[in-house]
Amino acid sequence: MQIAYLGIVFFIIIGLLAMRRPLYQAILGGLAATALLYQISPAQLVLRTSLVITKWSSLSVLLSLYMITFLQRILESRSQIKLAQRDLNGIFHNRRINTAGAALFIGLLPSAASMILCSEIVKEATDGYLKPKEQAFVASWFRHIPESTLPTYTAVLLMLNLSGVEISRFLVGMIVPVATLAILGYFTYLRRIPKTPGDSAGGSWARNALRLLSHLWSLLLILALILFFGFQVVTAALISIAAAVLVYRVRPGELKLMFGSAFEKKMLSNTFLVLVLKEFIDYTGVLVLLPEAMSAFPLPSYLIFALLFFTATVISGATGAIAMGTPLAFAAIHGGLPLMVYLMCVTHAASQISPTHVCLVVASDYFHVTLGDLVRKTLPVSLLFCVLMTAYYQLLLLL
Repeated sequence: MQIAYLGIVFFIIIGLLAMRRPLYQAILGGLAATALLYQISPAQLVLRTSLVITKWSSLSVLLSLYMITFLQRILESRSQIKLAQRDLNGIFHNRRINTAGAALFIGLLPSAASMILCSEIVKEATDGYLKPKEQAFVASWFRHIPESTLPTYTAVLLMLNLSGVEISRFLVGMIVPVATLAILGYFTYLRRIPKTPGDSAGGSWARNALRLLSHLWSLLLILALILFFGFQVVTAALISIAAAVLVYRVRPGELKLMFGSAFEKKMLSNTFLVLVLKEFIDYTGVLVLLPEAMSAFPLPSYLIFALLFFTATVISGATGAIAMGTPLAFAAIHGGLPLMVYLMCVTHAASQISPTHVCLVVASDYFHVTLGDLVRKTLPVSLLFCVLMTAYYQLLLLL
């Protein structure tokens, strides 16, 4: 019954989204259903809700969202994003490459807040060619490709640790999946925008590249602080903001306005509710019951674990699924590299349609579409990716 209750919770969320209700109403419906069906006491409801503020892993998400939005306001006030788009046009002379490349670059930042900047660039490049739902898909899909592979993300590091697979071998094994993700994104919507970039900065390739660095140095600084010096996202963003205020000579009056405008109530409140839902689901302990339920299916072991990882990721996110499922999978199957690559791909595909994935909330809010709209655009492509990666897994076993 515990798993059936969980199905009811997600049916309520999906149903409310299908009825075009705002995301906060759908999540509140899911929270109420979770509390009633699992009989969570009032004291635990308060405790679990407060954990979003008192637990750093959750609070840092909200703080980084605010800080990246604040940095975005500074960059907008100095037209840095638009100028960077012109620089990209001058380098590649291809709007499609510019759109995908910028989203992939921003995807190197391991923060949901980077979705804001990614959406800004995608909107600038695709306005007039793609509908808002399609823009949301492009921004989300390409921004998350690095997340499937880079060890700067918690999910990848955790699975590497639990599986015992060497990072160098994993990165080689993920070349085909990463290329597949890019190709699927290209043929779904990206090919519909014209190649010609329109406005270009002019000048040589080298000059445009230097201009691009001068316009995006604040983002590069955040990335460098995280990758090479081990800073947390919040700290790195704060340092970058301080540097940007000095470099761009932002006046106190401007800062005062930015402090207020960076507080995106809808985005932050929706993100808060999603984090609360994740805490409620973690408290129920229902994820622990999934392996036994999945084992009843008359399927090969690798497909059972693929279903387990996919379902658990949709419910609670990639980290929970990997922490729970990886030891079980590698104990049951002599998998090595092929199994890790396969399960990582399935987990990534599922995360692109999970209502607990904060980035999807940010993208849908930015483009003023519902989370249901974004999931409906993404679901067929995610499922196709899983099918293709199942074939790739079989190929890896033969090599």
